[in-house]
Amino acid sequence: MPLSSTTTINAHRVQAQSMDSVCNGEVQFSALKSLWFLGMAAGGIVGGMLTFNWSALLLYGVATSCVLLFGHSLGSHRKLIHNSFQCPQWLEYLLVYLGVQVGLAGPLGLLRQHELRDYAQRLPDCHAYLRHGSSFLRDGWWQLHCDLWLAQPPAIHIEARIADDRFYQFLQRTWMAQQLPIALVFYLWGGWAFVFWGVCARVATGILGHWLIGYFAHNYGSMHFEVQGAAVQGRNIRLTSLLTMGECWHNNHHAYPGSARLGLLPGEWDPGWWVLTVLRRLGLIWAVRLPKDLAHRAELVELSKSGTTAAIQKIARGNLRPGSQHNY
Repeated sequence: MPLSSTTTINAHRVQAQSMDSVCNGEVQFSALKSLWFLGMAAGGIVGGMLTFNWSALLLYGVATSCVLLFGHSLGSHRKLIHNSFQCPQWLEYLLVYLGVQVGLAGPLGLLRQHELRDYAQRLPDCHAYLRHGSSFLRDGWWQLHCDLWLAQPPAIHIEARIADDRFYQFLQRTWMAQQLPIALVFYLWGGWAFVFWGVCARVATGILGHWLIGYFAHNYGSMHFEVQGAAVQGRNIRLTSLLTMGECWHNNHHAYPGSARLGLLPGEWDPGWWVLTVLRRLGLIWAVRLPKDLAHRAELVELSKSGTTAAIQKIARGNLRPGSQHNY
């Protein structure tokens, strides 16, 4: 039911006058978005095949893992978007810069996209584009080649610490061009093979993988929790825990979005959390937020009757070590 015109919905950084603001819109082809992905994919596939060597393949694996782990998972998602831990400014800048290297968007644009989706998915209904609610092929076309233009988009307010930061503003203006310095280094190091594999194939993999995980993590997989009244539920995709650096535990993330740890139960491997644990021991991060540190949510309902919430709280307090036995 639409809210009255005088009611304002507040969801952290998002304000809207009506729930319909995320329902009514048109999906339109984006030439720049499509060319960016197709160009990188063509460079990775065609250029990669023509210049293949094992060193270039190794570079692809290492570089892709590095930007997904340190950049996307730790820098863009757990730090910039959710601020789930604190660290020195230089380290934040480094992690966010590596996040830009994934090739999805600039830091401010990525933050705005995430906040819009997060807000929309918590409402009773939203556009299928925002909840990956269409068929597999149509959603792929939409997410990889199109943009959603809402009729009355909500206002998204990013805090001044981020929005007014000159480094982030610079990255936002030049995020595509930020691949060029890396490409130059790779070219001088190993020729065109290193460019095609270390840049083009890496970026294409990041974009395609981001969509695939987004689609499946909102449509298929296991659930420990349900967010009642939400347009879509997050799902846990167990088999991709290492490939996604722990980002596949999306049901856990929907339940505790501010937690720096995504794999919450024994056996839920979370490489991002492993790295954060090391960084905390080195004194490079602090004020790490876990489920126990987050506000109670009345709409969050545990689906399992075997003490999932209790186990998560024990892990957060350090009373249950990851990998110990627990039925859930």
